[in-house]
Amino acid sequence: MTPSERLRALGLELPAVARPEGGYVPAVRVGQIVRTAGQIPTRGGVLTHTGRVPGDVSAEEAAEAASVAALNALAAAADLAGGIDAIRRIVGIRVYVNCEPDFTGHVGIANGASSLIAGVFGDDGRHARTTIGVGSLPLAATVEVEIEAEV
Repeated sequence: MTPSERLRALGLELPAVARPEGGYVPAVRVGQIVRTAGQIPTRGGVLTHTGRVPGDVSAEEAAEAASVAALNALAAAADLAGGIDAIRRIVGIRVYVNCEPDFTGHVGIANGASSLIAGVFGDDGRHARTTIGVGSLPLAATVEVEIEAEV
């Protein structure tokens, strides 16, 4: 199956690419690599998850937020690549988690993004990953996700 077929099978579609709120672009291509700017969990331009884990948001809700943000990052990558099917594989992702200083469950939250990517790309979605806990994110988002893809 192609990534676009897998998206449909999952009942998903790529959202419109989020318009940057500053002096940057949603994605950049260098050679065969597309790298996205950090994407937060929005649907239709509305932030879906705000606050810190675990105080304001549960780990389960944060994993869902990571999935939403990853879909937004895929949209940015696909837009620059010429469509989702032009992406050969996902090379790596970075997941930033807005969390309390003593929180250690970052891996479970990042799995929300990794699971979505694996669902869309199968084996070509197996990627390197970095997960980082931070004290705050833009607009108080719960997570932010970046993707590097080979096109």
